[in-house]
Amino acid sequence: MTIDDPSCAVAHGEAPGEVETRTLVAVFSSPVADLLLRYGRDLGYRTVLVEPERARVTNEQSDAATVFTHVPGLDEHADVVVTDHHRAELGHVLAEALKQPARWIGVMGNPRHQGPHVAALRELGVADGEIARVHRPIGLNIGSRTPPEIAIATLAGLLADRNGKPGGFTF
Repeated sequence: MTIDDPSCAVAHGEAPGEVETRTLVAVFSSPVADLLLRYGRDLGYRTVLVEPERARVTNEQSDAATVFTHVPGLDEHADVVVTDHHRAELGHVLAEALKQPARWIGVMGNPRHQGPHVAALRELGVADGEIARVHRPIGLNIGSRTPPEIAIATLAGLLADRNGKPGGFTF
């Protein structure tokens, strides 16, 4: 069967998809980070885990990503997702990420409460304009409650944002 629509040809495995260098950086070892790394790799991201406490890194995470104890050099193709907003290192890790031209930086958390990253970054002297680069909440609003749902919503939101789309079912 011949498929004339390039998008259909890609979906049917008859043509390669567009290749773009993309990096997904999951910050802090967590169940959501596990899934972001696994699904992100399937989506074509180069996957990176930043975990200051190396002992927290699981074998699965080591298999799914390059692991750093600090924020590595990031370029304009990097999407950074902080998966635990309770960690003491939150401000320092975000401050390092904000010094770089990452495309997107976000922190998981309940949108009904101000994120602890704001106070942590202000305490480190980060300007409000830079703090505003940090997205919170993250992902599409699908009512996520479990780590797999949070990871899927987050990745879907990143893809929609990257592609200039609003997400959801409005075309």
